[in-house]
Amino acid sequence: MIHPLGRRLLPHAVAYRISANMVSITGLLIGTAAALCYARFDAWPFAVLGLVLSVAWLVADGLDGMIARATGTASPLGRALDGVCDHGVFILIYVAMALAVGTAQGWALAVVAGAAHAMQSNLYEGERARYHRRAKGIARLDGTAAATGPIVRAYDWLAGTPERLAMAFERRLASSADRKGLGARYAARAVAPMRLLALQTANVRVLAIFLACLLAEPRLFWWFEIGPLTLAAVIGLAWHRRVERHFIHSTHFAPADAPSGLFVKEQGQ
Repeated sequence: MIHPLGRRLLPHAVAYRISANMVSITGLLIGTAAALCYARFDAWPFAVLGLVLSVAWLVADGLDGMIARATGTASPLGRALDGVCDHGVFILIYVAMALAVGTAQGWALAVVAGAAHAMQSNLYEGERARYHRRAKGIARLDGTAAATGPIVRAYDWLAGTPERLAMAFERRLASSADRKGLGARYAARAVAPMRLLALQTANVRVLAIFLACLLAEPRLFWWFEIGPLTLAAVIGLAWHRRVERHFIHSTHFAPADAPSGLFVKEQGQ
């Protein structure tokens, strides 16, 4: 539902010359309204309204990237702004729920869950972007444009942490005589761990927050973040590295089977 809505809005946004950065900031404002609704988790109508506003925020989160690509205005600054707005909404939601709970235990859970969320999201975004790039046979060693500005460089360094951890496969892909073929074989094998890692998307968290607030117990979401989502991230990352090692240590590969619909849901743009 979210990306189709974004695609329907894209022509109108382009026609009215609405910039990607404007959409990112609008998404932040919508997410702020959602956080205020979740602060009243004791009343189910506010939980429902919070879900509706959260979906609208996710639409904006996807639309800004669509606009940037359609208008050729993508930039490192815009990418960083998009990431800051995304994380900002979740921080506001966590703080709003912690204030509503109003206990030391609640704040402790919110802080730990927030730290886990930041780590998981950063790792997942790196894995997702790398997966889609490699599937096209493009290695990081091919070179990328250097970001300018200390803030953008710091953001890119943080987001690029998984890339550095997986550099051995990047070298293997870069040195391959058939990068596209190797990329296709890698993608077919890596799609399973990537689907597990896709539990880290904002869509899953938004639904989990809504269900926890609907039950009038936001602590359930924080425990879900700390426990199951962390476990899924650890297993998915280890699984993905194992797939990479398979190709690093292999010298001969069977012909690639054309994977049916390689797809990993994209959340950030």
